[in-house]
Amino acid sequence: MKKANIMLAAIISIASMGCQQKIHKKEGSYQTPQMKLKSDKMTPEVLWSFGRIGGETVSPNGKQVLFGITYFNKKENRSYRDLYVMPVSGGKKQKLTNTNANEYGAVWLTDNKIAYLSSESGSMQIYTMNSDGSNLKQISNIKGGISGFQVSPDMKKIYYLQETQIKKSVADLHPDLPKANARVINDMNYRHWDNWVDTYTHIFIADMSENITTGTDIMQGEEWSAPVKPFGGTEQVVWAPNSKTLYYVSRKLKGVKYALSTNSDIYAYELASKKTTNLTVGMMGYDMNPVISPDGNKMAWESMERDGYESDKSRLFVMNLITGDKTYYTKNFDQNANHLVWSKDNQSLYFISDWHATDEIYKLNLKSGKINKLTEGVHNYQTVHLTENGLLAKRVSMSKPAELYMVEEKSGEAKEISFINQSILSQLKMGDVKERWVTTTDNKKMKVWVIYPPHFDKNKKYPALLYCQGGPQGTVSQFWSYRWNFQMMAANDYIIVAPNRRGLPGFGQEWLEQISGDYGGQNMKDYLSAIDNVKQEKYVDENRLGCVGASYGGFSTFWLAGHHQKRFKAFIAHDGMFNLEAQYLETEEMWFVNWDLGGPFWDKSNKIAQRSYANSPHKFVDKWDTPILVVHGGKDYRIVETQGMQAFNAARLRGIDAQLLHLPDENHWVLGVQNGILWQRTFFSWLDKYLK
Repeated sequence: MKKANIMLAAIISIASMGCQQKIHKKEGSYQTPQMKLKSDKMTPEVLWSFGRIGGETVSPNGKQVLFGITYFNKKENRSYRDLYVMPVSGGKKQKLTNTNANEYGAVWLTDNKIAYLSSESGSMQIYTMNSDGSNLKQISNIKGGISGFQVSPDMKKIYYLQETQIKKSVADLHPDLPKANARVINDMNYRHWDNWVDTYTHIFIADMSENITTGTDIMQGEEWSAPVKPFGGTEQVVWAPNSKTLYYVSRKLKGVKYALSTNSDIYAYELASKKTTNLTVGMMGYDMNPVISPDGNKMAWESMERDGYESDKSRLFVMNLITGDKTYYTKNFDQNANHLVWSKDNQSLYFISDWHATDEIYKLNLKSGKINKLTEGVHNYQTVHLTENGLLAKRVSMSKPAELYMVEEKSGEAKEISFINQSILSQLKMGDVKERWVTTTDNKKMKVWVIYPPHFDKNKKYPALLYCQGGPQGTVSQFWSYRWNFQMMAANDYIIVAPNRRGLPGFGQEWLEQISGDYGGQNMKDYLSAIDNVKQEKYVDENRLGCVGASYGGFSTFWLAGHHQKRFKAFIAHDGMFNLEAQYLETEEMWFVNWDLGGPFWDKSNKIAQRSYANSPHKFVDKWDTPILVVHGGKDYRIVETQGMQAFNAARLRGIDAQLLHLPDENHWVLGVQNGILWQRTFFSWLDKYLK
């Protein structure tokens, strides 16, 4: 339930206005038109008009950046994604594509040539073109399409990712029953995130040419995927600089063992011998995202120590690929290390880490082991890349969607270069985002973000919302969301109270790990400490408080509905856990409930598990007394829709005003534009009914 990056979804974005264009194909794309806003306050329609930039990659000479921008057409209820290129120093953005299809996964082949995926032919295939948009060619025609690729450094080979059916379907087993719509299931891991597991993602290697039709499956017959589903992408499959080895991540377990474990490993596949070697054997947690040094002698990666714990510390390891020796560089660094990038001289690594609810860029010197923090501010850096002029990074905050920046390494100063959303942002008034440190019931200090309405007037009284974070170990840092958008809430004249309660990263492992096995405990007291502190302000109306959250935040909302002692006048729970006993047997990743709940509910000798189930929200419905909106996605297999339905039914049977917003096509998130706007309208309609 912890948030993670989805490769293709994470790089969607909107085209900026007034870009220089050189279009190589028939027109058919869409971008948000130049608009004059009626108000300087955010609306759902404005929120879904923002550009979403991602997939940025720097040219080999470090002078240009290639990226994608996705924007959404409300009328058509779909997204369009196009590719752009611009100098890393800033300046004009040149639009390279303008089709009715979507373009993804763009990479540089040379300083003047790129390759990318497009669905224009009817399935995702590989295209190449010059970096000015000329000389377009479709170079693959692989049956069924592919989901990712990378060309080897010597330009002689290419790997691609494709879904592969390993097990026989009902139609294969019973050809005389062609209309039978069924699955015969003999083991676990039969559905994951929002899909039934009928296929596995495999890696294929082919000769690089202008007519790629087939490749060799290096995982032939294996009933597992590489990259690791549901969120892994090409960052988990990388070439060696000499093009002789392919490194990839996989969790090579099946059935119940797969459902119970997070033990992914990094494998090396030698092209000449076709031999595969597990490089992280004996390392039992997540081992992810390998990056190979420019000289090919070292591999750095993100490693978690404990099997079954998705929120364990993300440790920075480096392996000497010649000797096999491993070095743990962040042993005395009580923070995570993610998004690793090698320096050109092989002596340093850049990475991103969360501390006190902002994500900053750090640099590790391998020789000395010293770690320096390069940036500071009220923002989140999401990626970092090397250029000829410094560091290129993508950055967001609670007040601004993602844009690209050039970061000066010595000073940490950042200069925006992309300006995708400047036209819209210049017309909006954002609310102030302020931090405060609140004393908890056990006398600890907790960082709380407070977001104020635009044009805030301290002499007025405002309703306030307690925001309950999901994960449960998802940081309340400076993120920008298209659903849980704090500026959207503030624009509706609400004060938002967003605590970094127990169980969140960025405050050390002890703070993070306290929540496991204690779902109804200290972190719930932390929530109440935060809202009780802020409601004392003269500008907060303590008689108009609401409580909202999704996933674990939805669980929190359900739980607080039975324990809030009449603090709140309205609740909203999205994709929340309501009945923990049912959740244990309904979810697909069993390692999560085993770790965070402590184990199965039938183990009566397990005190931690029994404490967890004793705190299941459904056991406190008799104390519910407040209106509640329940939202749930029909394709959410992490927390299935019946959890939300149970909560809604319980409220109505108790005679409590309740509403159920069911989104049959959405998973644990809300990705569709019309569904997203409907979500926002329903959210505020419910709150306004009871808090205004």
